[in-house]
Amino acid sequence: MQQWIVEIAFESRRGPVVREESFYLPTQDDVRDAVSKMGGHVLSIRLHERSALERILARSSWWQVQLLRGIQFRSTSTSPGVALWKIIEAETNPRRQNILAPAREALSRGLGVIDALKALRAFDHGTLAILSASERANKLYEGIPHAIHSITQKRKNTQAIMGTLAWLGFDVFTIVQSLFWGKDLVLDWFKDNPPTDPEELLKYERVVGNLELTWNVLIYFAFAMGAFMAWAVVSFVMNRGKSDWPTARIVRRIPLIGGYLRDLGFSDSMMAAARMLRGNVPIGSALEESSAATSVPEVAEYWKEANHELSNGVALGHALDREPLSRAERLELASLSDLSQVATIMEAIAEMRTQGAKTKHKMIVWFAFIFTGVYLMLAFGSAIYALTVMNMSMDSMMGGLLEGAM
Repeated sequence: MQQWIVEIAFESRRGPVVREESFYLPTQDDVRDAVSKMGGHVLSIRLHERSALERILARSSWWQVQLLRGIQFRSTSTSPGVALWKIIEAETNPRRQNILAPAREALSRGLGVIDALKALRAFDHGTLAILSASERANKLYEGIPHAIHSITQKRKNTQAIMGTLAWLGFDVFTIVQSLFWGKDLVLDWFKDNPPTDPEELLKYERVVGNLELTWNVLIYFAFAMGAFMAWAVVSFVMNRGKSDWPTARIVRRIPLIGGYLRDLGFSDSMMAAARMLRGNVPIGSALEESSAATSVPEVAEYWKEANHELSNGVALGHALDREPLSRAERLELASLSDLSQVATIMEAIAEMRTQGAKTKHKMIVWFAFIFTGVYLMLAFGSAIYALTVMNMSMDSMMGGLLEGAM
């Protein structure tokens, strides 16, 4: 489903009238059919596009929390869909009106509140999974606080990682700046003041060459890492809400970070599945919804395969007993004998995965400290090494001066 901005011409008594309207439909052909039923003629169709500022605002955790709190507050006296519609109607900021336009269009087409929130392309898969699971269990009002808690917790984790990386990055940046701007000055001095002794000169040139190579490697490596991190951060911000894209696939291949994202994916999807089962949602529908609760393909594939096995008549415990779950998790699921135990076990797995994600989060922070420490040690060590090279040159110069004086 996508939002389309359509320029339509209508026949009237005063002649053709041109009007611009928005449609939330899958394809352009569907839009043309809808316009034809209205008695109009399509002049132009284009996808609804947000500005960069609007995309950033829509993916702001603060704005997401405020929107969910507004729905929760108004849901005490009306349905969540009507509550969201009232929020949209009450919005007066043009930029936020544009952000909420896809949700308005989805609601006007008769879709539910979850479809409207998905149309915003603002919430991540975990948050949508919590809301969708609560809505399927007819307990959306109770699920919104859990979704808000998930958003704020992820924001804290992100802020902790970004704060650590920013601090360490500043240290590396200052060292790289010193190396980048001082490298040519120091190396030129070395090249202009070589020793006069032939044996010392060979050793001197080898040492200066190694020093130049070390500084070049440190500088270009820092630039490459900085560019990659900036590209990854911008890509994740701009593509938030999507299921998969090239940058995400590259990041998931990094061992520790890939495991961290996988744990978060299982935590969100397991909790969503447990919430739906406690709300008496059919097991097949719960598994199908859980596969859409994460942006990690490996986790989504787990739920799809489990649902496929279950539809083929395999027992639920054996359908869920598969990789990439750990051995302990698989043993618990394989021992299932009663459907009432499923939600409890899934909640336990979600909690274990949450703890695993927290552990990996700390390891990422410590790895960043260690990696930065090694880099700074190499930078400072090469600077001290440069001083020994300078001493070689100074000793040779002093020796030449003493010989000349004698």
